[in-house]
Amino acid sequence: LYSEDKHMRISNVVIKTLKIDSSVEELYCPVCYETFKAPVILSCSHSVCKERLQQFWRIKKTQECPSIPKERDQTKRRLSGTEEPACVVCFTSQKHMNHTVRPIREAVSSYKVRQYHGFDCLLSLFLNWLSTLQSCEIHTLYHTNTVCTKPTKPLQIKQQFEMLHQFLRDEEDATITALREEEEQKKQMMKEKLEEMKRHISALSHTIKDTEEMMKRGSGKLPQATAEQRPDELSHQCLNKSYDGHQVRSCHPPITKPFLADCFLPSAPVILDPNTAHPWHILSADLTSVRGSWNCLPLPDNPERFDIYPCVLGSEGFNSGTHCWDMEVNECPYWCLGITTASNQRKGFVFFRTGVWSVQYGLFEAAGFPVEQRLERVRVDLDYDRGTVSFSDTVTNTHIHTLTTTFTDTVFPFFCCYGTFPLRILPFNSL
Repeated sequence: LYSEDKHMRISNVVIKTLKIDSSVEELYCPVCYETFKAPVILSCSHSVCKERLQQFWRIKKTQECPSIPKERDQTKRRLSGTEEPACVVCFTSQKHMNHTVRPIREAVSSYKVRQYHGFDCLLSLFLNWLSTLQSCEIHTLYHTNTVCTKPTKPLQIKQQFEMLHQFLRDEEDATITALREEEEQKKQMMKEKLEEMKRHISALSHTIKDTEEMMKRGSGKLPQATAEQRPDELSHQCLNKSYDGHQVRSCHPPITKPFLADCFLPSAPVILDPNTAHPWHILSADLTSVRGSWNCLPLPDNPERFDIYPCVLGSEGFNSGTHCWDMEVNECPYWCLGITTASNQRKGFVFFRTGVWSVQYGLFEAAGFPVEQRLERVRVDLDYDRGTVSFSDTVTNTHIHTLTTTFTDTVFPFFCCYGTFPLRILPFNSL
């Protein structure tokens, strides 16, 4: 590799060489064509190197000027621009007027200028090459000093990985601790709910026992349930909680509808299924009304539960016969009523794509046939065998819409409401 000092020395020598011009020729000996060495001036005014002059006199054996024979030998010229020798006729004949004849010294000077010009081009290329080489040296030196010679620091890399491992271990410990705390909280909550359910079951059992005894005695007055005994005080969470992986459908004992109609539960043609209710829905204790909530309830994500659309199904499916139920909708600003197949997908956004026959108010088009005006009550008439679902306004006794199809699967009533205002299933006596 060349250093910058070497570049400067080479450049200075070349530049000095390029400064030679025709005036410098006076410093050259006409015999050896080199710079004068101990020059002497002859009587003919010619200057010659002393050593060359003595050598010339020894060879010629006569003391004469070495330049004079050269001037006599003017015929030993060459035509300008060619390598052909110039003859004597070239100086006198008219036919040779186009021949240009010049002295050798002048021709040599011209060729020197050409050589210097070519050398100038070579020098320019050489300097460019040196500049490129110097730039490469600088980049190589920088790369060597900053990258190649920089230690890889294996200890630092090892420390960084150790810090990452420690971070992951801390996160693992924190996550495990949080999961254990959550597990304990859920166990305690399930324990409390189980105790609450046991108390309600015990209270209902005593009430049923007392009622049966009074009926046997023929008394027409039934015992009044206390606040602790009333089933309508059961919370919605109690009706929807799971225990040991089994879903709890209802805390009510298996009591017949006529008995419920005469006792403290209102009788309705459809009872809501809390296991299908969206976590934003709150069901009434008697499972005949549903309303929205701004808080998502901590309910189990069982397969039959809705997770996108705020819907809930009836607890009983139909696969034959005719069925009818009335809904109170005047308080709810956005609602949807109808039936759906048991196999319809309730997870995600695909529920309304198929297997749904419904009417809707204030919702999107896919939710069902649009109702244009606000209603108070809507009746749903299902004729499974004929494959018809009819909707009507029970207040004005006006038909709204009828949907026809061929049912091949069990169907369930479904209800959809947005907002905190309820949808109510009216009891049997309103039909």
